[in-house]
Amino acid sequence: MLDTTRARLLHETAVVPRVYAPLEDFRRDLLVWSRTTTHCPWKGDASHLSLRGEGGVVEDLVWTYEQPVAQAAFLRGYGARYPGKADAWLVEEDRVLAELRDPYHRVDAHPSTRLAVATIDGEEVARSQRPMLVFETGVRTRVYFPRKDFADPSLVAPGSGKRTTCQYKGEASYWNVAGFQDVAWSYEQPLPDAQRVQSHFSFDESHPAVRVTLAAA
Repeated sequence: MLDTTRARLLHETAVVPRVYAPLEDFRRDLLVWSRTTTHCPWKGDASHLSLRGEGGVVEDLVWTYEQPVAQAAFLRGYGARYPGKADAWLVEEDRVLAELRDPYHRVDAHPSTRLAVATIDGEEVARSQRPMLVFETGVRTRVYFPRKDFADPSLVAPGSGKRTTCQYKGEASYWNVAGFQDVAWSYEQPLPDAQRVQSHFSFDESHPAVRVTLAAA
């Protein structure tokens, strides 16, 4: 659908960087104009194209600013594809998960000796004085518990099969803990930036039953 060495990475405040490539580098024989239009006050009115091929139809896969506003004139002749509507990104021969990486985004995993405790519905499920702390650009610090530091291994069971992908850490597997579905995740085969958290568990602190505490430094 797209093969390019001329892409541009557009950075906008509070928006994930987007890859824009020359329209001629897309498979134009598979793209048809749709009726969808969207408006951005900083870039202008965007027209959309849908993919129609032997594998089916993907509506509004690509957008382009045919007449961008003056401050975004550099986008004329370029198009971007919607997140999640492509099967894969490849950088040379490496398949990239989810989205292309932002070169200004960092993921750092550091071992700690601070006491970390995880409870679910008031029950302590994990306690560790060797947690791994993950510091990631734009994301709150996450605590990862070694598998051996769970109070009882039988509390942990495979989850619903849910998977999520992160272009910086890899593919996450989800786990049921203490009978609560998909409240923890782990990276069994993490990308290089997250190797230190391999087979460690982090908890979904947005879940009302989950609480993770970390002692002060």
